Amino acid sequence: MPVYVNGELVLYGFVGDSYWREGFTSMEVLQALADHGTSKDLTVRLNSGGGYAFEGMAIYNALHAHKGEVTVKIDAIAASAASVIALAADRIVMRAGSELMIHDPSGSTFGTAGDHEKTASALNKLADQMGALYAARSGKTADDVRQIMKDETWFSADEAVEAGFADEAEEAKAKQATAFDYRIYSKAPERLVALAEKNGWSFDQEINRIAASAAPTSQKETDMADKNGADGNSAATDIATADAVAAAVTAANERIQAILGSEESKGREEQARHFAFNTGLSAEAAIEALKVAPVASSTGGAEDADTPDPAAYEAGRMRAAGQAQPSGSGADEKPNWTAAIKRAGKQHNQGA
Repeated sequence: MPVYVNGELVLYGFVGDSYWREGFTSMEVLQALADHGTSKDLTVRLNSGGGYAFEGMAIYNALHAHKGEVTVKIDAIAASAASVIALAADRIVMRAGSELMIHDPSGSTFGTAGDHEKTASALNKLADQMGALYAARSGKTADDVRQIMKDETWFSADEAVEAGFADEAEEAKAKQATAFDYRIYSKAPERLVALAEKNGWSFDQEINRIAASAAPTSQKETDMADKNGADGNSAATDIATADAVAAAVTAANERIQAILGSEESKGREEQARHFAFNTGLSAEAAIEALKVAPVASSTGGAEDADTPDPAAYEAGRMRAAGQAQPSGSGADEKPNWTAAIKRAGKQHNQGA
């Protein structure tokens, strides 16, 4: 669903890549803010069970940098990464029956003890950064907030106001919580667990649905499955995976060339390179964003302060997001997409 509706930012669903065909990303929020205008007051309607921590931090930073007054209205739920987003508001309003949840970030690692130690260190650092935001909002000590996070604490509207995590509990009835697999939370309210089970909001099922798009479809793959018998599924999966990698490499190259080779990139080369290599924007979306970005000029004339400027928003967001990275990497460190694409192609050629 679109994130900018009738002058409001509507953040419903998974924080990050879409699950259950619902969700929103930091880039979508960034574009919506540019469309809205840098100095206008903004209402954000939030209904999310959470998602990727760093996407939540990036959206928090983008909203926090907004010049106009930001009001976040929690329509149903703001859990995990979504609760971090809410903290960027000048005023947080919760509907009757809505809930807010804060907890420690989580992650997984496959590797040596050293690999696990690095992940633990990164998660602890991220938890401390999130805790500092919760503490600043509520007026609680950092130690108190960290304990609340470790306990995975769920707040009703009134409880959140009393604890300092929200400013107002309004009488309007909360909407239904958005799609999310609430069973992953150890202390999720029973009604949310039941809602997830009733509607089939399962991460496992959703991942299987996404993976099914790479299922074998050719006669060659079917014949191989028949030939290999019990091992057929494994062989077919390997072929499907290799084909998916090859398709991804081709699509990535085509997308990059479309952005960098567009007419709109002329005079906006730095912005075009950023869209091509540092974001997940489609070529069409990147080109549309380039159309409204300022063309570089030697005079460096000042723009009207209220003129939407996606480049300025993105630069600010990247700087802020860099401060939240557990590795401490800054915004100037860019991923080597060329090397990644070459590695993916090599894996495919090797039958990975």
